[in-house]
Amino acid sequence: MTLRQLATALLCLTAGLAGACQSSRSRLLASEESQVKLRSIQTRAFDTTDKQATLRAVMATLQDLGFVIDNADETLGTVSATKLEGYALRMTVSVRPRGTTQLLVRANAQYNLRAVEDPGPYQQFFDALGKSLFLAAQQVD
Repeated sequence: MTLRQLATALLCLTAGLAGACQSSRSRLLASEESQVKLRSIQTRAFDTTDKQATLRAVMATLQDLGFVIDNADETLGTVSATKLEGYALRMTVSVRPRGTTQLLVRANAQYNLRAVEDPGPYQQFFDALGKSLFLAAQQVD
């Protein structure tokens, strides 16, 4: 192979790699954007600092929606539940402080081990949880 052929081959290889890198970068950015969008669907902030009451409301809400509680950990602030009605839907909910006046609740749903990206189940869960927390706050006052 001559020096000219070697230089041409190296130039072609470099150009191909640059194109592949650009394509990978575009896919990475698109993936990050979809993850941010999914996270915004999965997360809500509530104006309360009572983590224990919020975890109880999460469990009650999941049960009201037909889920069976698999695991709850107050220390970690997590609840995992499964819904078996012709399909296997698993939801894990975490509760953590956000600033000094709010709790951040994040729900992660999986259908047959694949992340649920449809906003419907999340909206249904958060609507029911919001009502539950509102009613619980009214009973305390």
